[in-house]
Amino acid sequence: MIDKSHLRATMLALTEAELAQAHKTYERFLSGARLDRSEPIENDEQAQAERSADLAEAFDDLEHEASAKLAAIAQLDFGPRNEVAPGAAVKIGDRYLVIGVSTGEFTCQGQKFVGISQAAPIYAALEGKTSGETCEFRGRVLRISEIY
Repeated sequence: MIDKSHLRATMLALTEAELAQAHKTYERFLSGARLDRSEPIENDEQAQAERSADLAEAFDDLEHEASAKLAAIAQLDFGPRNEVAPGAAVKIGDRYLVIGVSTGEFTCQGQKFVGISQAAPIYAALEGKTSGETCEFRGRVLRISEIY
């Protein structure tokens, strides 16, 4: 049995850590983009500052993505489900999928999970299915063994 409140807490904690890391990296590159205007600026310093600014912008995007993911997880209803829908934890083979927010693989309660969004192609194949049903995805037949 999956404790979905623990699953939600784990997803929130991992995403908060992702957000903190993105912010820390953003700040580091942003500080590298600042030039001391009281001294002459060499060409290589200018180029390095511009590169740091570009990298900071990329990490700013990651920070915004993590922030949006955090908000989506917080709003997701993790209540019990009997069909594949947002907030469901679905067991297929030896893997668990959490429907609603895309994440990397993570471990919770000794099981491996991966989050998928409703935009994921596999979700279209699974949507509305119940425990025991099968669906075809990329030429493979997938059997849903459990839904929480």
